[in-house]
Amino acid sequence: MEYKNILLSFEGEIGILTINRPKALNALNTETLQEIQLGLQEAKEQSNLKVLILTGGGEKAFVAGADIAQMKEMNSIEALNFSKMGHHTLKMIQDFHCPVIAAVNGFALGGGTEIALACDFIYASENAKFGLPEVTLGIFPGFGGTQRLPRLIGKGKAKELIFTGKMITAQEAFQIGIVNKVFPQVSLMEETKKVALQIAANGAVGIRLAKMVVDSGFNMDLTEACHLESYAFGIGFASEDQKEGMQAFIEKRKPVFKGR
Repeated sequence: MEYKNILLSFEGEIGILTINRPKALNALNTETLQEIQLGLQEAKEQSNLKVLILTGGGEKAFVAGADIAQMKEMNSIEALNFSKMGHHTLKMIQDFHCPVIAAVNGFALGGGTEIALACDFIYASENAKFGLPEVTLGIFPGFGGTQRLPRLIGKGKAKELIFTGKMITAQEAFQIGIVNKVFPQVSLMEETKKVALQIAANGAVGIRLAKMVVDSGFNMDLTEACHLESYAFGIGFASEDQKEGMQAFIEKRKPVFKGR
């Protein structure tokens, strides 16, 4: 499929979805959100896909926010629909069947931070900047920032970032738990791909179940979440991956997982 605002490529079991509007610092407009949805659907149809990397085109930005030129003329109903479209797109990222890693290569502001938060975890380049500056425009985050960020770093720190609208560096984002690792810009994608390959070498069924249990159990009562884990753990023993993984361990060889 041909796209105008994104790039989608595959390197073996790794997919790379690049938001590619570098002249607009990869800002999110309706067309770009639609293409991200289509790109995610196309990636999902790749039977051998084990990990998806989400990044931004160019050297300056991951996603510098929503497209203000489009937003400024919206009425309340249009803004509501735009927010719902953003939420739907980010839920597709969050619920993607395999791990999604955000490789944040520059400015991740507003919707950029929100998209990164919808991924399973975030790696960032040293020049990356994060922030939710919507209050400086007289609005507030509308693509999940008020909900995902407090769940990740706590209400107090999240409110400080949301209420001030300030930008923070990649190192500051690492220190408060938004970012997992920080790399030099030139090696960000190389290092991200290394981890993606490490994940891809493991049993895909176990990883899918683990992702589901972590995400679904996060807001459950601990007892209920542990029950969920037990049931999912049991389901995993119906897979070929479980049998191959344990047999390979007994035979002292590397397992050959088939993702089923």
